[in-house]
Amino acid sequence: MAIGMLLLRTVLGLTMAAHGAQKLFGWFGGHRLEGTAGFLGSLGFRPARLHAVLVGVAEFGGGLLLALGLLTPLGAAAVIGVMVAAIAVVHWPKGFFNTNGGFEFNLAMIAGAAAVAFAGPGEYSFDGALGWQLAGADWGLGSLAAGALAAGVVLAWRARGRRHAGEGLTSSQA
Repeated sequence: MAIGMLLLRTVLGLTMAAHGAQKLFGWFGGHRLEGTAGFLGSLGFRPARLHAVLVGVAEFGGGLLLALGLLTPLGAAAVIGVMVAAIAVVHWPKGFFNTNGGFEFNLAMIAGAAAVAFAGPGEYSFDGALGWQLAGADWGLGSLAAGALAAGVVLAWRARGRRHAGEGLTSSQA
């Protein structure tokens, strides 16, 4: 079981961290903060650069925490939050399948992060090495709730920015 959790955490976490590295640093063919900010601005996120930093840090940092099994519920919450927001803003209208731009990848990442939060990072983790018992229903539900709350705050902030932009404010004022 410990090897299985190590495998799950490592693949899920490094995949998410790679997506964050694309957004933050332009690694792996990414668009760096400038390109990410442009994309997020086109989706109504204001200020776009701040949102680009937030999503990049959530993906990169949350992914690394999951991969390392360090503060695992926090890493899971970060991944869950960014994936819920991505589904709500980009992927939901495109249906389920990723080939059509749908939400299947995001849902798999949410499920994987939540599973790790519920089951715990396993024996081969920093949490395990430190003797931290960050597993179980409370931790799993807490990660889901924290991720959903974070996504809700970001989505409300976006909605507020879009309303202000519609009232004639510039993107730097919203």
